[in-house]
Amino acid sequence: MGSVQIVTTILAAAITAVAVWLAVRAVLKMVAVIRLGQPAPERFTDRLVRAKTMLVETAGHTRMLKWGVVGAAHWFVMVGFVVLSLLVLEAYFEVVTPTGGLPIIGHWTVFGLATEIIGVLGLVGILVLMAIRLRNRPTRPGGRSRFTGSTMWQGYFVEWIVLLVLIFGFVIRGFKVATDHFEYPFWATPVSHAVGAVLPDWHDGASVAAVIKIIISMTWLIVISLNVTMGVAWHRFLAFPNIFFKREPAKPAGSGLGALRPMTSQGKPLDFEEADPEKDQFGVAHVEQFSWKGLLDFSTCTECGRCQSQCPAWNTGKPLSPKLLVLSLRDHAYAKAPYLLAGGGKDLTGEEKATAAQLAHLDVLALAEGDKPLIGTAESGGVIDPDVLWSCTTCGACVEQCPVDIEHVDHIVDMRRYQVLIESSFPSEAGVMLRNLENKGNPWGAPQNTREDWTKGLDFEVPRVGEVDDFEYLFWVGCAGAFEDRAKKTTRAVATLLNEAGVSFAILGEGETCSGDPARRIGNEFVFQMLAQQNVETLNEAFEGRDRAKRKIVATCPHCFNTLGNEYGQLGGEFEVVHHTQLLAHLVSSGKLTPVQPVDGGVTYHDPCYLGRHNRVFAAPREVLGDAIAGDLTEMPRNSERSFCCGAGGARMWMEEKIGKRINVDRVEEAMATGAKTVAVGCPFCSTMLSDGVNGKGAGEQVEVIDVATVLLRSVKPEQPQGEKAAPIAG
Repeated sequence: MGSVQIVTTILAAAITAVAVWLAVRAVLKMVAVIRLGQPAPERFTDRLVRAKTMLVETAGHTRMLKWGVVGAAHWFVMVGFVVLSLLVLEAYFEVVTPTGGLPIIGHWTVFGLATEIIGVLGLVGILVLMAIRLRNRPTRPGGRSRFTGSTMWQGYFVEWIVLLVLIFGFVIRGFKVATDHFEYPFWATPVSHAVGAVLPDWHDGASVAAVIKIIISMTWLIVISLNVTMGVAWHRFLAFPNIFFKREPAKPAGSGLGALRPMTSQGKPLDFEEADPEKDQFGVAHVEQFSWKGLLDFSTCTECGRCQSQCPAWNTGKPLSPKLLVLSLRDHAYAKAPYLLAGGGKDLTGEEKATAAQLAHLDVLALAEGDKPLIGTAESGGVIDPDVLWSCTTCGACVEQCPVDIEHVDHIVDMRRYQVLIESSFPSEAGVMLRNLENKGNPWGAPQNTREDWTKGLDFEVPRVGEVDDFEYLFWVGCAGAFEDRAKKTTRAVATLLNEAGVSFAILGEGETCSGDPARRIGNEFVFQMLAQQNVETLNEAFEGRDRAKRKIVATCPHCFNTLGNEYGQLGGEFEVVHHTQLLAHLVSSGKLTPVQPVDGGVTYHDPCYLGRHNRVFAAPREVLGDAIAGDLTEMPRNSERSFCCGAGGARMWMEEKIGKRINVDRVEEAMATGAKTVAVGCPFCSTMLSDGVNGKGAGEQVEVIDVATVLLRSVKPEQPQGEKAAPIAG
């Protein structure tokens, strides 16, 4: 060992020791913070499924590859980070001797070939990612960036570190080539040989380059260890457990889509018949009241901004960005952690849990963080502004796009639950809707004895449960389908088509009440459970004696479809629920309905969030429309899983949109840009919102918004009267 090698070995050992010590300290801190969260025992079930899903999502990059070039580039960088860590390990042998290498595999030509290919592709990948970050930098002219609000220096730092480590990997090899100490042939490592051709014959070159590579790598580890909230770096470790512990690992898409996570206290679903606000947790009032998986979510955020780029609130000038919300919660959790770890925190009655002695040694900033309200305006020092909380439509675009399976919607609704149930703090106009649900059983406050008025004037009898001996489908009409004029046309069209196809169905009539979706999404779990338990009892009675496969429900409202199919199971209601477009697609394909007259003028289709993104029903409505128009559908740029919300979800249907551009107007402009004369929808909320948007643009005479069922009915029974368009209803 020469003098150069003595110096390089000492430097490598010293910086590695410091980096490892800081890294262990950082990991222990992160684990301690995450453990502050509430129990979530359901996260430990189905471990084999969880492991398989984690491997598929990480190794296969199934979420990232939806973004094409950036996904492929990220995959190469990820593989490079994992595999080329072996070359960082090899550098420790090279600082001791310039001819050193990994034991056993270090001399295999196949190892040299594999690392050469991965190194080259990793270089290409990181350069692509750097170019994308620069092209989308927040300071660039024109439009909002998905990186707006991200800590940009951290992204640049990580990318430059990766680039330099890859470069010095080739430099080390180049010096070995130049000194004729390289073990791999030219055909396996052409880039390394090309680098060696321009480097001098310097005996100590490989050792010097190796120690620089180690210093760069350990500097990265030191920096991220001193910044435990540096998600852009830590996600490469935290993504694995975050994906493993996702809520529903068997789901093909976002685990936080579809059903909401039940309201829990100490990890157990809350029973309102026995719950006590002084003993049980009602929603989330403090950051430590999120589950430990929630705190892991916040820690894992990569700040990539994919959620932000797809969020309808953010894209129309609202203060909500799913990314910034998560980052605010993350920063607050780690800033508050010293106070919590010292025994501090508020109990459910608002009293301080720690003694003065426990808090005496704490930094004043940690104490101040402990006093911050989780929800509050800037003047009150709140972590999350109320306008941020109430801007969410629960459309699920953030969950769909997140590459590390963060469950944004669950966290937002958990915070809403506390605000509604304990603080009674929510947009005032939504109070009317909640009172109507409690008193009338529907959000419009319509009399229950008018639920069957939509059947008047039909040329066939609509059977009711209890009046017929048997039926194949229970037709869940829904509140909109029973009371709202536009939606009633859809209800009549579906009933007519089912009758035409000879499908045996029945309705509950006055026995039906609201599914509870708007109550649950706004955060009023009490009203939701009241309505849902009533409906489950009614439905179980209607299906008495049938197994689940024969407890079939067809619903025209995706919100009812989602609630009945995905959430009633939490309350003992197990049903096979289909959307009307799925049933109609089956009836057309089986020849029970035959379109005879194509609908002309061009048709575009708007994917409802709770039908498409939340429940993956994309093909059925398109199949129905394709048959009805006898041609190709004109797709909007944002369609299928990236469809843009109409603005009505999350109980926003009953809240005024006072900030920024109206979401429905943004969507209508996109629909009108296709040139289609008909905008087909599969949801009564979407119908209302998009019709209002069309009328607001003064295009009511040129563009018609109608349900998929109505499009099909016009094709199957062209003599059917079209009817006049309903007047717009504010939503």
